[in-house]
Amino acid sequence: MRISIGERAPEIPEVRKDLRDLSKTDLEGFEAVVHLAALSNDPLGDLDRDLTYGINYHASVRLAELAKAAGVKRFVFSSSCSTYGASGDAMLDESAALNPITPYGETKVLVEQRVALLADDDFSPTFMRNAAAYGASPRLRLDIVLNDFVARAYTEGRVYIRSDGTPWRPIVHIRDIIAAVLAVLDAPRAAVYKQTFNVGRTDENYRISEIAAIVAETVPGSRVEYAPGGGPDLRCYRVNCDKIRRVLPGFRPRWTARLGAIELYEAYRTAGLTLDDVGRGRYVRIQHIQRLQHAGKLDTSLRWIHHAVDSVAVA
Repeated sequence: MRISIGERAPEIPEVRKDLRDLSKTDLEGFEAVVHLAALSNDPLGDLDRDLTYGINYHASVRLAELAKAAGVKRFVFSSSCSTYGASGDAMLDESAALNPITPYGETKVLVEQRVALLADDDFSPTFMRNAAAYGASPRLRLDIVLNDFVARAYTEGRVYIRSDGTPWRPIVHIRDIIAAVLAVLDAPRAAVYKQTFNVGRTDENYRISEIAAIVAETVPGSRVEYAPGGGPDLRCYRVNCDKIRRVLPGFRPRWTARLGAIELYEAYRTAGLTLDDVGRGRYVRIQHIQRLQHAGKLDTSLRWIHHAVDSVAVA
């Protein structure tokens, strides 16, 4: 099923609660929990370090504990390759040392460690270290590198690089991330019990400058520009994703950066994405949250005030 930007998402049964307020009763009767809820990237995690730890770490561990108490058999945690942080040019598999440099990356490491301790004969956790996501969505995000670069190229005619372009990033389409989760849920328990997987393709590691070049080749009339004085981005890591393909033969990621850039370009054209949309930060998570706070709809702990909004909970 394909959903375009601006198209209404399909209705899905839901429990409308903040992650921090879930109870054991909410989780009873489920075979598996796939935990995706978090302050969702490095910049957003820097908004408030204590808040990031409260949601991404403490509430995540509590969710796993509640799931186990409710009889949930499998717990799939959406971790991140940000756990590798500043790792230079080395190719990293799942046994590599972790070196997170942001609250977001730090909390992912802590959850992996704490939830692994809950594993037993009745509770099987699996940890998915996703590469940097991309892809079109009705709830578009432009705070992720490929989505942002294509949006800038389409609306401004330039791909704007704020660093020196040298850092490495592995990237992965959201559909391949979901395919990986489904493969874990379908796999024999023994294959995924307490296992960690880098999620993506080994051949989909790029320098930021290489991603920019792909986008400039995809979007007609666009060019690459560097911010004056742009220095190195300390987040730099390359990952080996061979393990997930070896252990889960049903998982075969299909997307590449070039295919993703084409998809995004066509989606932006169809939706009529404008420079104003991009410039106002309409699709940048941290800016959207700050607007809700300034409007009195979210408090400083990111809880809704007087049920002032009718969308899904932020956390």
